Amino acid sequence: MRFISIYTVDPSTAEPRCEDMYVKMGALIQEMTASGQMIDTGGVAPTGVSMRVRRNNGQVTVTDGPSTESKEVVGGFALFNVKSKEEAIACTQRFLDLVGSGTCQLHELAEM
Repeated sequence: MRFISIYTVDPSTAEPRCEDMYVKMGALIQEMTASGQMIDTGGVAPTGVSMRVRRNNGQVTVTDGPSTESKEVVGGFALFNVKSKEEAIACTQRFLDLVGSGTCQLHELAEM
């Protein structure tokens, strides 16, 4: 089963990142990649370009930012290859244990 975990955080309440957290995150990523649980992961640059592209009634509109109503920003993603939903939740929880505050949306990917 494949899952994507999308991490969002409210920058006004997020804990400051320290070098130790990045070292531990690198070790976790290396471990999960070596075990085959993690297919890919990446962060979203805080000053990066983000936009929302919509199509409605044949018209395409592009607006800046993921959402004008939200205080949260997308911080990154992880793509997992696991045996169960419970394993995907456990992988996501290990990530959240390192970063502190934030939310991960966990979505099972359809097999094509």
